[in-house]
Amino acid sequence: MTSQAADGPETVVASRRSKITPEREQEFYDAVLEQIRECGYDSLTMEGVAASTRCSKSTLYRQWKTKPQFVAAALRANSCPRFSGIDTGTLAGDLRAMARAAGNWSGRDSQLHQALGHAVFQDKELQEALRDALVEPEINAVKEILARGVARGEVAADHPALEFIPAQLFGVVRVRPVLEGRNADAAYLTQFVEAVVIPALGLT
Repeated sequence: MTSQAADGPETVVASRRSKITPEREQEFYDAVLEQIRECGYDSLTMEGVAASTRCSKSTLYRQWKTKPQFVAAALRANSCPRFSGIDTGTLAGDLRAMARAAGNWSGRDSQLHQALGHAVFQDKELQEALRDALVEPEINAVKEILARGVARGEVAADHPALEFIPAQLFGVVRVRPVLEGRNADAAYLTQFVEAVVIPALGLT
């Protein structure tokens, strides 16, 4: 019996997977998300990713068994909280900084959300990955910023508008492309924060 056979199939698979470097793996993930943005989730294929990254289809299937698993892994690998580090010293200042930051990435994220379409609602793993990568990190960051404002005494802890601020901010980012055919850029989001969010919290 060879050492490979003695190790068993799981060890063999692990050995094969180890040949993919982190840099190469990220290249696959970038290709997956870019093709989704350009063509939509339904048009994405393992064959297409293999062709664009110049690898064999079998390499992708060994690492990720199905398309939903591949996309879910790509989403999680590209999770990057955009609001981390924002702390201007005031809640109003933080909200304005968040608006500018969100405007810088809203186009690509909205494009990805729309391209994933109904697939997100049909596959639980994909839905959870989307929330892990693009939703929960930002919502948690907004909640932390609001909590700091409460701790500084800028807004009351029981202010009725507090719980709706995350939904307001992310709602306008997702909805503007549908209603107006334009992304919620930094200028638009800043105006929204000035006209709606800051007054709702009683800030200046």
